[in-house]
Amino acid sequence: MLTVRAPATSANLGSGFDVFGVALDRPADVVRVERADRTTIDVTGVGAQYIPEDPDDNTVGAVAEALDAPAHIRIDKGVRPSSGLGSSAASAAAAAFALNELYDRGLSREELVPIAAEGEAVVSGEAHADNVAPSLLGGFTVARGGGIDDSGGVTSVDADIPLVACLPEIAVSTRDARRVVPDEVGMEDLVSTVGNAATLSVGMCRSDPALVGRGMTDPVVTPARASLITGYETVREAALSAGATGVTVSGAGPSVLATCYAPDRTEVASAMVSAFHEAGVDARAYQTKIGRGAEVLDA
Repeated sequence: MLTVRAPATSANLGSGFDVFGVALDRPADVVRVERADRTTIDVTGVGAQYIPEDPDDNTVGAVAEALDAPAHIRIDKGVRPSSGLGSSAASAAAAAFALNELYDRGLSREELVPIAAEGEAVVSGEAHADNVAPSLLGGFTVARGGGIDDSGGVTSVDADIPLVACLPEIAVSTRDARRVVPDEVGMEDLVSTVGNAATLSVGMCRSDPALVGRGMTDPVVTPARASLITGYETVREAALSAGATGVTVSGAGPSVLATCYAPDRTEVASAMVSAFHEAGVDARAYQTKIGRGAEVLDA
């Protein structure tokens, strides 16, 4: 038996739609795998009642099939489903990393990214790598391409950026969040987004919360998705007033991600939760930072 921990993630970071992602220090999923003749899945933990255990409908089932590695798989969910914190990606990344080790497939973390992305396709309908990449590699990642046959790739950078991930009790499906994204982008918005994405990337390389926050501004995707999150603008303003250097929707939402300096993290977290409460929404905040990727806990 092998046990692997894979972290929650935040994708897009505003200006990097379907490309940027970061691993969060917390929360995380823990996946245990054991060789078997056929794949079976058992799910416990937060939101377990909403996750199918049929291998055909679960992200880890797709990963086991892609690796030709049948196993008894137990998922202990620490990342709430439909949170915008890469819940399905954490399970898929942990399973890919664990089954690769269990069956001695010899694949690198980078080579596992498109395999884990195939698991994501079970949830979103497409093999996106922006969450599974940071969950496997850790740090800040730039993912190009998605599925197993894609010739794209992934680049990762270790970065030290304090974060607050605030999770409201609101339901936002990934499919709905993709549906509201505009099909066309004007030249002015395109130039602005590219400039902001470049700024964010430099900020990550320098571990500079101010540059990262400045580069998170996005005139296209974030405004569309923010409309699905009750109280978003109030929460954003509260976080910035409390010291956040940048605020955006985490992935598909409903979580809201803020960058800040370490001394301001507690105040930013409190301000975001209070602002959601003022909007009539219960919420909790994770004071976290950019963290490591998947790792073996025991074998």
